[in-house]
Amino acid sequence: MPLYGGIALHANTRVVVLRNEQDQVLYHRRFAHHLPAILEPCAPSRADIEGRVVESTDNWYGLVDGLLEAGDRGHLAKPAAMQHYSGRQYTDDHADARWLAQG
Repeated sequence: MPLYGGIALHANTRVVVLRNEQDQVLYHRRFAHHLPAILEPCAPSRADIEGRVVESTDNWYGLVDGLLEAGDRGHLAKPAAMQHYSGRQYTDDHADARWLAQG
């Protein structure tokens, strides 16, 4: 079953979401900036993850490098620059991660 990941970045934390094809959130958690803690819970599903969209903020490089080294397919996105994002009425790191994970 294909899964889609979204990661919203904040100054001190990252919010990770995994969704399935039916747009159901299967995993949702906030992490400190510690790559192994982000990778480990999703390891059993790694083969099913089609890609992870990472919010392009000032601190994305180490995360994306770590995802690529672990064999994940990472993609960068700048939500505020996307037209269909600008109409959203509610945004925070959790909502952004869920939105980024939409396949």
